[in-house]
Amino acid sequence: MTVHHLNQLLLVCSLVLLVAVAAVRISSRSGLPSLLVYLGIGIAMGQDGIGDIHFDNAELTQVIGYAALVVILAEGGLGTKWKEIGPALPAATALALAGVAVSVGVTATAAHFVTGLEWRQALIIGAVVSSTDAAAVFSVLRKIPLPSRVTGTLEAESGFNDAPVVILVAAFSTAGPVDHWYVLLGEIALELAIGAAIGLAVGWLGSWGLRHVALPASGLYPIAVMAIAVTAYAAGSLAHGSGFLGVYLASMVMGNAKLPHWPATRGFADGLGWIAQIGMFVLLGLLVTPHELGDDVLPALVIGLVLTMVARPLSVSLCLTPFRVPWQEQTLMSWAGLRGAVPIILATIPMVNGVDSSRRIFNIVFVLVVVYTLVQGPTLPWLARKLRLGGDPEAADLGVESAPLERLRGHLLSVAIPDGSKMHGVEVDELRLPGGAAVTLVVREGTSFVPAPSTVLRRGDELLVVATDPVRDAAERRLRAVGHGGKLADWLGTSGDAR
Repeated sequence: MTVHHLNQLLLVCSLVLLVAVAAVRISSRSGLPSLLVYLGIGIAMGQDGIGDIHFDNAELTQVIGYAALVVILAEGGLGTKWKEIGPALPAATALALAGVAVSVGVTATAAHFVTGLEWRQALIIGAVVSSTDAAAVFSVLRKIPLPSRVTGTLEAESGFNDAPVVILVAAFSTAGPVDHWYVLLGEIALELAIGAAIGLAVGWLGSWGLRHVALPASGLYPIAVMAIAVTAYAAGSLAHGSGFLGVYLASMVMGNAKLPHWPATRGFADGLGWIAQIGMFVLLGLLVTPHELGDDVLPALVIGLVLTMVARPLSVSLCLTPFRVPWQEQTLMSWAGLRGAVPIILATIPMVNGVDSSRRIFNIVFVLVVVYTLVQGPTLPWLARKLRLGGDPEAADLGVESAPLERLRGHLLSVAIPDGSKMHGVEVDELRLPGGAAVTLVVREGTSFVPAPSTVLRRGDELLVVATDPVRDAAERRLRAVGHGGKLADWLGTSGDAR
């Protein structure tokens, strides 16, 4: 490749990114998951579009898709709050395991009789579309104020169910007879156990290291966090475990560990997540050939209808009824089982392995994902209101950034007071910080000053709080408690553990 060609490639990539970033505005205003916009860009650039780019490398698409999924799962795990996901773990685990099994069985049966495909191909379709997509779920649900049990269950399910589905699709796509069901169950359990153990261990070790080692530049912390998350995926996969589960759990551990320079890390991960989504979806749009989809539209619609109206509600009901989840929440979680790029990426596995009718499987999955995402995504807020599950958002949490002062054995906390924080109107003395912590500076409307004990804090203020090592965590807990409960946080029982 010459320098001229490289310049042309960089120009095209930058223009695509700019168009994709502008398209985020359309996505956010319409309520559509962004994948539809990015897929549309890829299709427009493809051989049936204005770009006339011929691309049919399924293996490269699969590799890039896996890499992008690692980044997306890492970003999702970093943004997952333990207080929401902790109580939902048993229900989410049931959905990610038993729920997937029910969904695969029901959907595969429909695919076999509707499309006339053999049982192996039908089982591949059933497994591929049984995975809810982390990127779609994260992008839609975090814009809707829902009960924490609902969001926690759905986010944990989307982070967990990729692992068993990948194992099933790979097993169904191999040459020769498919293993017995009990062998597959054993493989799934072992890979999940290995991936979970490695993910938790890497996340804990990484968090401990980042909190006790002062890096020479704040910009290194976000890079280190993402490197640790990718390490969890690589280590889990090399140990024949679930790398996807490993990266999600490692990221979740770090996301709840009060790491230094946390807002910068979250912003960096969020940006990488967007780049991963854009690249992955555009590539998938390039891989599809629109003029070949005509014969597969009707089968895709029927299979999707069975998946959405029968398989998903049945799996949710069987898995969540033992946990006494109200029918309203079950209904919403049934409709919120969003599919996205993950099923389309998984549909490239049989293509790479040379499975018969693999191109038809890919086309059916592509049409199903696009159509039912178009239907489900925008209607989720409406359904939540009808079921009376949408509530007021929680009081906005504080933005707390911590920088370790290693030689001074202390920490400098930078605290941003958002609009919805109940710290507005609280005097500095009423914060009642533990001994060894103090507010040393307030920045208000571009002007900084040393506060007096009677200084009243306002929304939009930025505080600098110095805390010694022994009271650093207690100081942050107290600040978050006041941010959620105001000056009466102690009497109201407000917890400061929110992240």
